[in-house]
Amino acid sequence: MTDEVKNSPIEDFDWLAYEKGETPGEKSRDELMQTYGQSLGTVKDKEVIEGTIIALNKREAVVDIGYKSDGIIPFNEFRYNPDIKIGDKVEVFIENQEDKKGQLILSHRKARAARSWERINHALENDEIITGYIKCRTKGGMIVDVFGIEAFLPGSQIDVRPIRDYDIFVGKTMEFKVVKINQEYRNVVVSHKALIEAELEAQKREIISKLEKGQVLEGTVKNITSYGVFIDLGGVDGLVHITDLSWGRVSHPEEVVQLDQKLNVVILDFDDEKKRIALGLKQLQPHPWDALSEELKVGDKVHGRVVVMAEYGAFVEIAPGVEGLIHVSEMSWSQHLRSANDFLHVGDEVDAVILTLDREERKMSLGLKQLKKDPWEDIEVRYPVGSKHTARVRNFTNFGVFVEIEEGVDGLIHISDLSWTKKVKHPSEFTQIGANIEVQVLEIDKDNRRLSLGHKQLEENPWDVFETIFTPGSVHEGTIVEMLDKGAVVALPYGVEGFATPKHLVKQDNSHAKVDEKLDFKVIEFNKDNRRIILSHSRIFEDEQKAEKNEQRKAKRAQRKSEEATAAPATTIEKTTFGDLEALAALKEQLSRK
Repeated sequence: MTDEVKNSPIEDFDWLAYEKGETPGEKSRDELMQTYGQSLGTVKDKEVIEGTIIALNKREAVVDIGYKSDGIIPFNEFRYNPDIKIGDKVEVFIENQEDKKGQLILSHRKARAARSWERINHALENDEIITGYIKCRTKGGMIVDVFGIEAFLPGSQIDVRPIRDYDIFVGKTMEFKVVKINQEYRNVVVSHKALIEAELEAQKREIISKLEKGQVLEGTVKNITSYGVFIDLGGVDGLVHITDLSWGRVSHPEEVVQLDQKLNVVILDFDDEKKRIALGLKQLQPHPWDALSEELKVGDKVHGRVVVMAEYGAFVEIAPGVEGLIHVSEMSWSQHLRSANDFLHVGDEVDAVILTLDREERKMSLGLKQLKKDPWEDIEVRYPVGSKHTARVRNFTNFGVFVEIEEGVDGLIHISDLSWTKKVKHPSEFTQIGANIEVQVLEIDKDNRRLSLGHKQLEENPWDVFETIFTPGSVHEGTIVEMLDKGAVVALPYGVEGFATPKHLVKQDNSHAKVDEKLDFKVIEFNKDNRRIILSHSRIFEDEQKAEKNEQRKAKRAQRKSEEATAAPATTIEKTTFGDLEALAALKEQLSRK
């Protein structure tokens, strides 16, 4: 039965094909190729699909995408994921199904880039943690490969601690959070710091909750600035202000501490809300004023170094943390003191005398000039009245010149004591600041430490001679040198000046004299005490006219007297005769009426 079945003819056997040499039931090559092609996956160029890594080495990765051939992808496209291994599923971008060599060309980078913006935005919206590969350094931070996109990692977002060497991060794969995306310019900013801040915040709260004022902790110098030092207390930072680093003056914190240095600090204050912790370093040492020698007293001489300068004085450190102030008034006996910088500079080594000492307030005042003799102690001996000296002009006022004969010895030359002859309106017309001038001591005011000086007294008073020359009524040639509202200043011979009022400047033709005009002037007043000469040009011709009129008047008077003397007798007789006749006529008329 079985054999019959085996040997039974095939009903649909194709004898024609058999005669042609074809195997019964065998499909054509095209059909077979078609069937094989249908068994493989269908792919298209420029498509992103998923593949499986089937081989991996340092140069490339072989990826199976279910196609008739496998694709090759450079290994550097997987640098962002150092844990990649055989069997991992990866997305690939089909660049070309078959190149000249028949090779399937794939790209993992382009596959990532094709979906990168979708993933980047999704990560930002959902606050996801992503992985990126740090490619290189750039200005202000690093360039990170994230999903095939180059994102920017600012230096401040690498770690919670300031990073001094960025190069150590190049080539590393790290976790990040997307913090900012600029859709228009396709810019992405990522942060590694954001991942650890939450954890650190919890640590900070725990640490701050256990803090107490006065507590001493060990910390590490994390950062140094011009105003202080940041100390890492094991998850939370505190600040040691520059004034709390040392009892002495500190120009910069680097003078006291170094980066990564471990040291003990004391908690001065802290703020739970703002997470601020104020630390102190100098408070762990006794205050230098407490160690100051008890034998030190007012009047003692000390040595120190200038640490701070101000306009009003200099602070001198006589021991670490112990300073005294030298006020500018205590730097020199001179009264012409403008700034302490004229005498001292930071870093100068000086000797000084203690003027005041207050241990409770921890204050000390010092003096420099006390190391020298006070020049006013024997002023009467060294600068007696009448003595002559050379002084230096220090300042001007409207009423005189302040001069300094030596350091600490000042004097005033009144403007009236500058010249016998010249009318000085302001001292700057006579001398200049910084110039030397010869003086004579006129008066000593020891209480106010001031000398009254004169310059003109070094010469004889020419007004004794002028009194005999410029007598009232005398006429002298003069030149008008200045015209004022009240009159004109006239330069006379011998360097002396006179003054003429406007009415005395009228010329004979009724015009007025002008500046630089040379005319004759008559002295109408001479005052030796006030050194004043009053002049008049008009008086010259006015007096002449008066004299001429007087002469004419005298001549007429003399002529009249002469004429009266000649006619006097006849007049008398005539008057007497007429009078008599009138009297007789009146008497006669009176008698007739009776």
